[in-house]
Amino acid sequence: MEPLLRLRDVAVRYGHVEALAGVDIDVHEGEIVAVIGANGAGQPTLLNAISGLVPLAGGEILYEGTRINGLPPQAVVQGGISQVPEGRQLFADLTVQDNLTLGVYSRFITNARLWSGYASYLRARRMLARELEEVFGLFPRLKERRGQLAGSLSGGEQQMLAIGRALMSRPRLLLLDEPSMGLAPLLVKEILSHLDQLRVRGITMLLVEQNANQALKVADRAYALERGRVRIQGKASELLASEEVQRAYLGSRQFRGAAS
Repeated sequence: MEPLLRLRDVAVRYGHVEALAGVDIDVHEGEIVAVIGANGAGQPTLLNAISGLVPLAGGEILYEGTRINGLPPQAVVQGGISQVPEGRQLFADLTVQDNLTLGVYSRFITNARLWSGYASYLRARRMLARELEEVFGLFPRLKERRGQLAGSLSGGEQQMLAIGRALMSRPRLLLLDEPSMGLAPLLVKEILSHLDQLRVRGITMLLVEQNANQALKVADRAYALERGRVRIQGKASELLASEEVQRAYLGSRQFRGAAS
């Protein structure tokens, strides 16, 4: 079966610095694929390249068999790919519900002609209410805080909100950039436990995560990046049991602490 997402020989450069070099990655529909690696290995650049936020210096990115590198970010979102950015990047002075509502903006823009007129306005309101209830069903805490300012939420709640906002665009492929960053171990497990629920809803995921232990536990397959290149790849369970991966990615103090 053709992968939903395919990266072939992808390269990204910042001036003379090679952030990614010859990266090949496949993500099949229904999978959770993890990308692990130390700081500076190129994981955030990888997601930003897929989202159209940074240009490629070489190679190609195919989504549903169609080349998407070179498209503007809004076209990538409209095509069914949504990214949960590192650091959440919420609008702190807007409410939880307002932040979520911004997530459907691309869908309204895509179908702008369909939303003219009062009847269409009512249809759009019903659609928005339905999308909100789906996100609130996944994250009940957000429903309790729907009128609260995003900046006043806890770190775990803000991460839930960032994921919920991305889901409002109804993506087929969800890119998650360090969802565990800054969270206590119990909150990390809670956030990552939601990924299986998303998979049941038909969402495929590419997960970039420095907490390699937890990432490999929830993923189907995984890639380990080192200095912008794929060093190891395979089933997540096999990588988790690999002595080489244990030594290189799970044996440092940083990863032991994150996994405890």
